[in-house]
Amino acid sequence: MDNLIQDTQLREKIDLYTSKWKWIIFCLLFLSVIGVFYLRYTNHEYRVTATLQFQDESKNNQLPELANLQNSKLFGQGLNKIEDEIRILTSKTIIEKVITDLNLHTKYYTLGKINATEIFNDIPLQITFFENDSILKHKKGTLIVEITATESFKLIDSKTNSNHIINKLLSESKTYKFGEKISTLLGDIIITPNLNSKHLKIGSTIAIEQNSIEQLTDYYLKKIKVESSKTSSIINITLDDHINERAILIVDKLIEKYNDDVVDDKENIIKVTSDFISNRLNIVTEELLAVDLTAENLKRDNRLSDLAAQSSIFLQNEKENKAQYISTSNQIELIDYMSDYMADDTRTSDLLPANIGINDNGIQQLTKSYNELVLQRDRILRNSSEKNPTVINLNNQINALNENLNQSLSNLKSSAEITLNSINKENSRIKSQIYSAPKKERQFRDITRQQSIKESLYLYLLQKREETAIMLGMSTANAKIIDKAYSSKTPINPNPTVVTIAVLILGLLIPVLTIYISDLLNTKIHNRQDLKQVKNIPFIGDIPKSSNKKSKRLVTKIDYSPKAEAFRLVRTNIEFLLKGKKEKSAKTVFITSTKAQEGKSHTSINLASSISFSNKKVLLIETDIRVPKVDEYLNLNSKIGLTDYVSDTDLSVQDVTTLVEGNPNLNVIPSGTIPPNPSELLMSERVSHLFDEVKKKYDYIIVDTAAVGLVTDTLLLSDQADLFIYVVSAYNLDKRELHVAKTMFEEQRLPNMSILLNGTKKRSGYGYGYGYGSEKKSKKWFKKKA
Repeated sequence: MDNLIQDTQLREKIDLYTSKWKWIIFCLLFLSVIGVFYLRYTNHEYRVTATLQFQDESKNNQLPELANLQNSKLFGQGLNKIEDEIRILTSKTIIEKVITDLNLHTKYYTLGKINATEIFNDIPLQITFFENDSILKHKKGTLIVEITATESFKLIDSKTNSNHIINKLLSESKTYKFGEKISTLLGDIIITPNLNSKHLKIGSTIAIEQNSIEQLTDYYLKKIKVESSKTSSIINITLDDHINERAILIVDKLIEKYNDDVVDDKENIIKVTSDFISNRLNIVTEELLAVDLTAENLKRDNRLSDLAAQSSIFLQNEKENKAQYISTSNQIELIDYMSDYMADDTRTSDLLPANIGINDNGIQQLTKSYNELVLQRDRILRNSSEKNPTVINLNNQINALNENLNQSLSNLKSSAEITLNSINKENSRIKSQIYSAPKKERQFRDITRQQSIKESLYLYLLQKREETAIMLGMSTANAKIIDKAYSSKTPINPNPTVVTIAVLILGLLIPVLTIYISDLLNTKIHNRQDLKQVKNIPFIGDIPKSSNKKSKRLVTKIDYSPKAEAFRLVRTNIEFLLKGKKEKSAKTVFITSTKAQEGKSHTSINLASSISFSNKKVLLIETDIRVPKVDEYLNLNSKIGLTDYVSDTDLSVQDVTTLVEGNPNLNVIPSGTIPPNPSELLMSERVSHLFDEVKKKYDYIIVDTAAVGLVTDTLLLSDQADLFIYVVSAYNLDKRELHVAKTMFEEQRLPNMSILLNGTKKRSGYGYGYGYGSEKKSKKWFKKKA
């Protein structure tokens, strides 16, 4: 039995949804139209992708000691160079350069009837601003241009055009000539046409949108996505835009500007080195000129001509010693130059000259590492501050390398000085061997030695200057382009498949949820299954909902409608319930309900009519004297009734009984005049006398009573009833109000009580319905013969 109930409930739920198929189809069609319009008029977005590889030059030829220093706790704080480069790549500075170079802050649209279409390549108009770029950075607005002729146009007040409004720039619409100077809130402008553009047509409307570069920069900061892997130096740059050509240009220009920034940093190091060499070369040139002049004066004053012949005695012995002396002195000079430069507080850059000729690989590597760290710190400081943990970490490394370099230079100089002292001692020994040489010759030799040192240093600096000049302009970028920016062939948004699936899901989900929630919140009684709360009360039948037409409210003798069949079924059930009643006395049936407007009068009148059609004498008594309706239903013009009989002892039952026209078996005692005290009136003995008298004359007495949930009138007469029919109105009575009927039944306040469900609806595809007769039904229009 429980399984049967569950199956019935499931079938009813299915029928509930299938009965709303028109609503579901409407939702599907409505959302389909919205989906078509969305796909038609929404700007399609394309995805542009580029792939780069960052090349880390700092790892080449790096000293093991320096690597250990960077990996120590002092400096190894998880510095991620790839992440730093990504931050620089997507910095506001780089993106702002891209926007400015590509002129992205000025956009052009052709205005249609429904939406505006952006133009990127074939720009019909060119707008020139007289304001500085720094002022335009913060300004924003739109000009709407209507082409009126080949040489003129009209600027439309944006207040009167709702297709594309951002800011009002003009006080009123006015016609201008191309090339004419125009004053707007953005400053003075000139608009010139592009005669080769296909969008430049007479009558077309074009919107020129000027955007704030700052806001546009923030917009692209959010749109540009960079993906990287922790184990790889390769990154992917993606940008979604509804104009794929623009997105390709933006990504390519972004990479170009980043590489230019890196190259500029490297060029700065070369420029600093070149300037350092040039300054030292000027000093050496002056010193060399002074030494040459001293040698010239010495020769002239001492009349020395053939110095080679005079020095041939000891030249062979001091040749090797001289070369070592020159080399060592040269190194000491370069070390002094480097130390002086590092100690100079007035220098404009923290960068150090690289590869100046100091013959020590450790110093060269430390200098290179120091410059790389300075560059890295300066690049991060462009978009950050000194308090950035990364900047603090880099400053600590730079200071450590600076101290390390100073110490290395000091150690190298001490070593060179020791070597030079040894050479000087050796020179003294050689000089002692050539004591016989003239004093002036020794002086000239000293001058010649200094001249050789200066010449060697001069030639070396000339060579380094040429090397730096060649290197200038040959710096390479850090980012190697693996894949240039390319666009997806199909748009990523909107996706027709996703939109179709969304339309189908929402088209089904919205009506189903609406029906489900509506059914969940609906606490009204709909069918017999909703009477679970009073399931112990006998169910006498259900009456289908009547037509709104007045002529269809009452059943007739020859009537095969579902309602007539339902009342015949109720009539049969009454016979069954009252089969133990004595035949000599009339069967008295009371009709009541919980509240008004549940169909008591409708049920009473139609039930009385249906019984009278079976050749039974029926009396309909209306005891609902507060709100009488029988007269209205049966079109009776009675002036007296039950209340008049009770209050006037001179009146007989026959005086208040009215015959129903066309139905000799049905009599009616209407309610009569509405009294001020209906409850007290019904307690009169005249009421009992009335029932005693009429029970002897009729087969059935149908009593239309008041609602038991509102007044006590019905309970005053309940002892006269053989059967109580409790009318429950479907789609009207709340399930929570059934407690009234349950209380009446359990307390036996209404004798022989049964339930009748009134106003039910037959759902499509379920049940047999009522009516088997030969009532003529009109054919459908498509079944009629021509």
